[in-house]
Amino acid sequence: MNTMGSDRERGSVTVEAVLLAPAVLVLVFLVIFGGRWAIAQQAVEAAASEAARAASISRSPGEANGSASAMAGTSLSEQNVRCSSQSVGVDTSGFGAPVGTTAQVSVTVTCVVDMSDLAAPGIPGARTLTATMSSPLDTYRGRQG
Repeated sequence: MNTMGSDRERGSVTVEAVLLAPAVLVLVFLVIFGGRWAIAQQAVEAAASEAARAASISRSPGEANGSASAMAGTSLSEQNVRCSSQSVGVDTSGFGAPVGTTAQVSVTVTCVVDMSDLAAPGIPGARTLTATMSSPLDTYRGRQG
């Protein structure tokens, strides 16, 4: 019986585990980070879409600004996205178009998402996510521009 071969391989499983464990942990960490980033980006896009719709059913640019800001904040809150800072920009130039012509309102939502709980070397602690969405204004409804 040859016991020399088995003596040389003794402990090889331990060495393989020590070498592979960090690589597997890094891979799992990157999947978690990427998933959180993708979910937050989708939430910002949904908030921009909902805010654009809220602005498009408003009667005036001032009302559109208020409605869009409120809707974006509500949407992000309902989706459990916590922004360390957030801004909502509304392009209300479409309200100046005469009734009977096509026009739209655009909303840009920017959210700085805190990911410091996943902080690791090379991974930023915060990500700035931005989305812009548009919604048409009713062609034949009165507007205050």
